[in-house]
Amino acid sequence: MEHSYDPWFETSVDLLSDPQNQRVWSIIISLFGDMAQQPNDQISGSALTRIITPMGIKPEAIRVALHRLRKDGWIESARSGRASIHYLTQYGRDQCSAVTPRIYAREPAAPQGWHVLIATDTCGQSALDQALMLPGYIAVNRTTALGCGPRPGNTDDLLALDATNFSLPSWFKAQLFPTEISKSCAALLNVLNRIPPPGPELNSAQIASLRTLIVHRWRRVVLRHPDLPASFYPAAWPGDACRHKVFSLLDHLPRPNLAELGETVEA
Repeated sequence: MEHSYDPWFETSVDLLSDPQNQRVWSIIISLFGDMAQQPNDQISGSALTRIITPMGIKPEAIRVALHRLRKDGWIESARSGRASIHYLTQYGRDQCSAVTPRIYAREPAAPQGWHVLIATDTCGQSALDQALMLPGYIAVNRTTALGCGPRPGNTDDLLALDATNFSLPSWFKAQLFPTEISKSCAALLNVLNRIPPPGPELNSAQIASLRTLIVHRWRRVVLRHPDLPASFYPAAWPGDACRHKVFSLLDHLPRPNLAELGETVEA
């Protein structure tokens, strides 16, 4: 069934939707990661439709996306009477739980202790590439990486330097937070600031729609830049203001109970 018309809800969905980058399978993962990440959590097909179709996504596109997610091992589907239910696989839960701390951290982690790994175009590049696959490493450029914690043991092909006393020039900060990421974060902050004050009481499906869109947009920003102390930020970095606004909105949209979500009936 269709949502009853709510101008505040419709305006907020229009602002948060991003038709140019709105991959349906990714939105579904954002939804499950936010509301149905535990082993026994399930979302019915009808609830999924009520949550996602207000974003301008057709039911046919939802079915195609679910098929892809089942094929890729993220989601399983089953029948419960005449209804379909969907839930994350163990693989899907593992993937979501790996990034959940970063997505929902109200204050970004601030690792202490740093080292720098440097290769050349002809020597050490393979070792550097392997290091960059590990948690805690950030590419500065093609031949340099910044790592937190102690230096790795095997750095024979790399110049490895502990950084206990250092200065950070603006060009280095800009390398850590490229212009493209800053623009994406600023664009999201602009959208969030344009959402009008909360209107009348929303039903569970509408809350789920808005939470999914906010988390989805935020996830695509926060997972693209490293967790670093504020002293590493470039001038006018909008990340902190964006994070504050995201959680301010989510606090006004408490996560709905899945049982209530499944029972939502539209007028």
